[in-house]
Amino acid sequence: MSMMQLNFPVLILFYCLLCGFSCQSGNAEIAKPAALSAAIRDSLPNPIVDEPYLLGKFDPATHPDFVIVGKPYTDKPGMMLRKESFAAFQKMYEAAKKEGVTLKIISSTRTFTQQKQIWNGKWTRFAKEAPDPVERALKILEYSAMPGASRHHWGTDIDLNDLNNPSFEKKGKHATAYEWLRAHAREYGYCQPYTAKDAQRPEGYNEERWHWSYTPLSKPMLAQYLKLISDQQFDGFEGSETALKIKVVEKYAAGINQDCK
Repeated sequence: MSMMQLNFPVLILFYCLLCGFSCQSGNAEIAKPAALSAAIRDSLPNPIVDEPYLLGKFDPATHPDFVIVGKPYTDKPGMMLRKESFAAFQKMYEAAKKEGVTLKIISSTRTFTQQKQIWNGKWTRFAKEAPDPVERALKILEYSAMPGASRHHWGTDIDLNDLNNPSFEKKGKHATAYEWLRAHAREYGYCQPYTAKDAQRPEGYNEERWHWSYTPLSKPMLAQYLKLISDQQFDGFEGSETALKIKVVEKYAAGINQDCK
């Protein structure tokens, strides 16, 4: 039987099956996200990751795209990164070493649970200083992300050498390393997401000269994050209810150096 000989209901059914739609009572309805067609999936930013991944709710140790960092790139056990992020860092490390610059990873991938430990610890520590929940959350957000909103969840971001801005400033212990990174990190795909605040980045976390992101992966992941994640999804940690009032996704997740977007 030719296509022209098929009656109209059969044609509708054929179209639905072909395009990944669900047909009910003669009407075509778009399938739920769990049954996205290949065409729709291919239109999303790559690499395609799901919401639990974006929120850090997975185990990097069992994920096929993650590898252990290890010496000489870090002195801390348990550091893990996406394979691509680590391969690029290894090249950057060797290039810097040839010029007498040392780059050490002191923090890499952090899960939702690990970020929760950091956040809840600061929530308790700042209780007297900032008894109002929103003020306390804003205090923590100067340098620490809410669980579920950290770029460290993705395996694309690293902290290097020190967690102290003055050590990267002129005459600081890591001033030479910072100047080298500013000049060469982009050659290896790395970018500083939290630069000093200015007209282009008026909101978000304070400057972090130690934090660098592998943009070939983090750019599409951020784009997907901003499509899929909302403030209403933050839960399971102290003060999570403040996310909506603060607009964490808009002001913090999206509030980065434009070169890293």
